[in-house]
Amino acid sequence: MPAITHHIPDPMIAAYAGGSLPHAFSMVVASHLSCCRGCQAALGAHQSVGGALLERTEAAELSRGLKAGVMALLDAPPVPEPQYDAKGIYPGPVMQALKGAAPRWRTLGMGVKQTILFEGEGGSARLLYIPAGRAVPDHSHNGLELTLVLQGSFSDETGRFGVGDVEIGDEELEHTPVADAGEPCICLAATDAPLRFSAFMPRLLQPLFRI
Repeated sequence: MPAITHHIPDPMIAAYAGGSLPHAFSMVVASHLSCCRGCQAALGAHQSVGGALLERTEAAELSRGLKAGVMALLDAPPVPEPQYDAKGIYPGPVMQALKGAAPRWRTLGMGVKQTILFEGEGGSARLLYIPAGRAVPDHSHNGLELTLVLQGSFSDETGRFGVGDVEIGDEELEHTPVADAGEPCICLAATDAPLRFSAFMPRLLQPLFRI
């Protein structure tokens, strides 16, 4: 496994274990868990606690509104699960979203490409392909962004992120991620709100690229 230095925060692992994360974020968390032993252990601890609490909880009658909410959750996309025997650079949860096929890249400009894996009410998830030395335009965030490196690495104002690392961006972060020298950087990125680009041209093209 790679030497991972940027992990999923424990409260987010707890939310994932409880099934309360949006689908796009769950995909990133499950993909990180597929290659990170430390976060796998944290997930196991949360699942054990959750199981113990369920065993001690008495059954209760569901109200009509709560029952409708539960049924709606059953219709939602299934929560992606870690897969520890994934082959190649794409973890099992990503391959599930790709339905076992290769990514169908769409050019964003300057050699940067994307493949949208999921779009829904709770956010979106996409693969990003960034050639060495190229940058994602300077931007900040209207919400939360999780970015997991699958190949290569990138650097920005907060540090360097290699394979297995996750960068968490929120409303306070403005950055310009640049792919490091070597092989192209491929990332899995999930957002729950559109990005805020600084330059005019990215803002103009943003609705077209759905990012």
